[in-house]
Amino acid sequence: MLAVPLLAACEGPLSTLTPAGPAAVEIARLWWAMLIGSGLITLLVMAMLWRALRRQSQGRPRLAAERRWIFGWGLGFSLAVLTVLLGFGIWIGERMIARDDDTPLVEAHAGQWAWEFVQPGPGGQPVTTQGVLYVPAGRPFDVAITSSDVIHSFWVPRLGGKMDAIPGHRNVHRLMAAAPGTYEGLCAEFCGLGHSFMNFEVVAYDPAGPLPDFADAEEGRE
Repeated sequence: MLAVPLLAACEGPLSTLTPAGPAAVEIARLWWAMLIGSGLITLLVMAMLWRALRRQSQGRPRLAAERRWIFGWGLGFSLAVLTVLLGFGIWIGERMIARDDDTPLVEAHAGQWAWEFVQPGPGGQPVTTQGVLYVPAGRPFDVAITSSDVIHSFWVPRLGGKMDAIPGHRNVHRLMAAAPGTYEGLCAEFCGLGHSFMNFEVVAYDPAGPLPDFADAEEGRE
């Protein structure tokens, strides 16, 4: 048990527990809440098991006390914790839904086994890149996710949750990078033999500085 914190892999470029955007912060908060809730229920189950074994060894069954433990704690406490977690999860999920507003829109198109992105470039003209998505830091953006063949899944763990890329369907995912930097992304849905190589990067640049050189970056990825 003492080694678990050392093996938890709570940091790294693909860790959801080192959030770098508001959506990822909400997901990490929900993860910790679920961990605490499940821990409390586990402790209750262990306490009930210990009590049952202790009563059995003493040979003194007390039906009224046992009913109180089973219905009051076993059902009542567990349902209360699960209800709170469900409400918290729905509330967080509602806050992360992309709304119809003036948030900038970029496009992410998946195909076996690569990602193609279309984002605003110099002068506001759309620029297409392979494997690299450029977005301004500190500003929310919507990602329109599509697929040309099978189901893929767009996921940047440090910026937010997953969103499927479904053939013939368009999903919209809202994200934001709180600070400039490079954030690792990947396909989180098995999509064939090349699935493990279907990674990409999200480069969040300083909106007050110059735009990145899209042409050089695309050549570098190739």
